[in-house]
Amino acid sequence: SIPLSIMGAVLGLYALGETLNIMTLGGLALAVGILVDDATVTIENINWHLEQGKDVVTAILDGADQIVAPAFVSLLCICIVFVPMFFLDGVSRFLFVPMALSVMLAMTFSFFLSRTLVPTMANYLLKPHAPHTDMHGNNTSLPPTRNPIMRFQRSFESAFESFRSGYKDILQLALVNRWPVVIGFMGFVMASFALVPYLGTNFFPDVDGGQILIHARVPVGTRVEETAARFSGIEKAIRQVIPEEEITTLVDNIGLPPSWINLIYNNTGVIGTMDGDIQIALRKDHRPTAEYVRELRKTLPLAFPDTVFSFPPADIVSQILNFGAPAPIDIQIRGANLSGNFEYANKLLKEIRRIPGVADARIQQSAKSPVLEVNLDRSQAQDMGITPKDVTNNLVVNLAGSSQVAPTFWLNPANGVSYGVVMQTPQYNLDSLNALSNLPVGASGSSNQPVLGALSTINRTTRNAVVSQYDIQPLVQINATTQDTDLGTVAREVRRVLAATESDLPKGSKVFLLGQVRTMEKAFSGLLWGLLGAVVLIYFLIVVNFQSWRDPFVIISALPAALAGIVWMLFATRTTLSVPALTGAIMCMGVATANSVLVISFARERLDQLGDPIAAALDAGFVRFR
Repeated sequence: SIPLSIMGAVLGLYALGETLNIMTLGGLALAVGILVDDATVTIENINWHLEQGKDVVTAILDGADQIVAPAFVSLLCICIVFVPMFFLDGVSRFLFVPMALSVMLAMTFSFFLSRTLVPTMANYLLKPHAPHTDMHGNNTSLPPTRNPIMRFQRSFESAFESFRSGYKDILQLALVNRWPVVIGFMGFVMASFALVPYLGTNFFPDVDGGQILIHARVPVGTRVEETAARFSGIEKAIRQVIPEEEITTLVDNIGLPPSWINLIYNNTGVIGTMDGDIQIALRKDHRPTAEYVRELRKTLPLAFPDTVFSFPPADIVSQILNFGAPAPIDIQIRGANLSGNFEYANKLLKEIRRIPGVADARIQQSAKSPVLEVNLDRSQAQDMGITPKDVTNNLVVNLAGSSQVAPTFWLNPANGVSYGVVMQTPQYNLDSLNALSNLPVGASGSSNQPVLGALSTINRTTRNAVVSQYDIQPLVQINATTQDTDLGTVAREVRRVLAATESDLPKGSKVFLLGQVRTMEKAFSGLLWGLLGAVVLIYFLIVVNFQSWRDPFVIISALPAALAGIVWMLFATRTTLSVPALTGAIMCMGVATANSVLVISFARERLDQLGDPIAAALDAGFVRFR
């Protein structure tokens, strides 16, 4: 039934317009264990009826009839826990709704196949058992065999029966002393939740993809030729840290590309000729990438003190989760007072760098880009019949090319392709202020061509290297990432620093903490409310099915223990609490409830037959243990 259930789920995903991707395949992988459970419960219950001396057909009909209701409730419980995911929004919805669909479709097909195909196959493969015989239908000792598979199976059955007998003794002791056991167990469960603050929180767990992305910014205003020379030295320093035999590829991209299209998929924060990216791909059997990144963060700033280094995410998943920002922590200072915002940002940057676990903290914008300021004497220019537009056009054509003010194209008659024709003064002819001052700036076609120096003064000054705005308001960004610390802990410390420095904000300005932090907190809020909603929905669903308030309460009493187990596993493996972990916790609510439903429904049947609740609970635990 497992391959057929997966095939049915794939067909369902196709009908809903989904594709096979990491999330849908991950959902199918999660569902495989439950698919095995569906078929196992059916076969185990049929086998139990065979052990009562029934013939195969009767055992199949009675066994299937006995578990069809609890199995259907279990199916609804597992599916209903994924319903809150459909109320998520943003990136969390696009990530987890396909996974929820794959699990629900696989579970639905598994339920129908476990009620139809599995009993049909059991009719052909199972044999009747004589009363009071062993599982093979023999009332004498089993004959010896040399078949290694049979020997392994018999030894496993023997060990399992011994283990189940021991469990029965412990369960009987617990039922006799039920109140101390219940109080002690629930106390342990509640105490386990005290470990939650020590788990830490991340949006997604870190993945070692064997890739390193380094962004370097040399002093603002550096020409691209000098930047390339600097990067050559940086790459030599990198090769001293990472052995040559572990590097597959090392590629750099320096400066701005000729077209903005090349920057569409770049999220490292390139703003000028002083920026560049170095992409490193490591071989398969390499040291942990985090160790190399940690070492490079120490050595590169010491070797190049005037260069700002950062390590943006290299894998596509982290880049998507950052929503185009170069780092998971994005602090924005918005307000009309741009100089005041820069002053506050520099103070804030010093405090953020003191936070343990913060790495690559830097200001994205720069107000120190060196420029030449041309102050035109408009009165004198007007007397000579020259407008500021004439001066600007001449400067643009000579310094940047004619493509911006007078686009020209040549059509090749041989292939029908148009080629751009750009005219520009060679840079070696404009290599000094004197050469710039002697640049003709007269109107086009005019015989009177005064030079720039005769109509204006040229001064050295600084301006913004890039202009960033949000809702027309100027902004300054502080980007940072984490190292050896979870994102949630760092975000709390950053908020503490923001609250402590709030009085230093310029009048009318506001500061915001954005980036992956905001997305993570929004996803966590939705999933936690979804987890609570799943428990409530499960409870009322079981109430309707059992027509009782007590039995459902007993069933969901297993859920806190399941959550405690999740907490202990995350704590023991040093795994942070993340969106995938919360998704697993939500699914665990459905699985734990399904198991409880099978036990309690069988206990209720035994109670009607025996009239003794302790004996019924003992039988339910022992019989359903497999």
